[in-house]
Amino acid sequence: MSTENGGTPVRPDLPPPDAPPAADPVPPAVPPAEPSWRTEPPATPPTVTEPTTSRWSAEPPPPPAQPSWGSGGPGDPGSGSGGGWGSSPGGQPPASGKRGMGGVVAAVLAAALLAGGIGGGIGYWAAERGDDSTSSTPITTSGDSQKIENPPGSVAAIADKALQSVVTIEARGASDQEGGTGTGFVYDKEGHILTNNHVVASAANGGKLSATFSNGRTYNAEVVGRAQGYDVAVVKLTDAGDAKLTPLPLGDSAAIDVGDQTIAIGAPFGLSGTVTTGIISAKNRPVASGDGQGDSNSYMSAIQTDASINPGNSGGPLLDSQGRVVGINSAIQTTGSGEFGGQGGSIGLGFAIPINQARWVADTLIKTGEPVYAVIGVQVDMSYQGQGARVTDAASGADAAVTPGGPADKAGIKPGDVITKVDDTVIDSGPTLIGQLWTHRPGDEVKVTYERGGKEHTVTVTLGEFKGDR
Repeated sequence: MSTENGGTPVRPDLPPPDAPPAADPVPPAVPPAEPSWRTEPPATPPTVTEPTTSRWSAEPPPPPAQPSWGSGGPGDPGSGSGGGWGSSPGGQPPASGKRGMGGVVAAVLAAALLAGGIGGGIGYWAAERGDDSTSSTPITTSGDSQKIENPPGSVAAIADKALQSVVTIEARGASDQEGGTGTGFVYDKEGHILTNNHVVASAANGGKLSATFSNGRTYNAEVVGRAQGYDVAVVKLTDAGDAKLTPLPLGDSAAIDVGDQTIAIGAPFGLSGTVTTGIISAKNRPVASGDGQGDSNSYMSAIQTDASINPGNSGGPLLDSQGRVVGINSAIQTTGSGEFGGQGGSIGLGFAIPINQARWVADTLIKTGEPVYAVIGVQVDMSYQGQGARVTDAASGADAAVTPGGPADKAGIKPGDVITKVDDTVIDSGPTLIGQLWTHRPGDEVKVTYERGGKEHTVTVTLGEFKGDR
């Protein structure tokens, strides 16, 4: 995100041509050079960062080179073979990024100091010119000053209503040495808040969580459930008896079209209540993101948007033109390392988890406290560089290449087969396969096309399930 202060000094009226020149006018203050807050991780598979407090990498295929968690939104998709997510989610629960709160605070302070410096310089110059010049006549409009009402459906009207239901989440680890800020939104009247797993991961085991509304009221919160693979989490306010909870309306992410208008709301770099706009740039974009250490990765078939999303936006809503949530902002593609906390900012490539998927995950977490994943029962070779997702030739650890008696085994899929399509979706990498499978639920039937020995085969697979994050 660029925090450039776009203010341009407003010059006072110049004196009339026949007026004597002002004595020694003080030249205008030159606004200080502003820091650039843009940059962050691409790589072979593009590095995407989560708009919150850690560093993330998200990458359309091939398998991602481990990125860093963004504030920002299983296995190491970028190395080795045998990514366990093909058969069941792998990896340990996310170890949240160690980006401290200092990065967010520094960003806010930098913006405040720049605004104050420029404003002070302009004010002093204007006062000096006013004292020395002969006269100036301010031009005013007639009539009473009235607030312009925003028409229904306008960005301003949608934002005004939605902001009341969006919260800034602060997470602190048990040691108070890690954590950061992210975003969430009211999911129901019971006080559940929907956000990203990587936003709250640092506080999940003995840490502290708080949620601050746009009116400044802050409430404590606790984790209800987390789904590392989906990068979805539900937290609940614990002391919000006096809170006015208005759930955001949920849309249908399956009904969106490329080119549709979008509105993103969040707390980029800790700047709560920030609203940006854009369009749906693409649908079903394969994205993998992780903590950069290979032990906590997430996969999604994402909504791509050019609405500005930055570290701190993770977990915030992506709205359509009617103010309905169609996605949860989760990751961004950037160009390099940023100045604040090692994170970069928006270059117009943001990724959101489709709300249809997130809603099912959230309801499952609220009901049972643990995630459920749709699986086919194979180990995917994440080092494979060809087109498709290759089933490993040999077992990886305790997992067989093809789970005996599992969905793929029953359908006749064998080690070494290369999966090229799921239904009508082309599969070009392991992460794409996993992300596409996770748009389904256990028990769904899908058509899987694979190649073996140069020949193509298509079979029907009934998806199995895996509970929890391993």
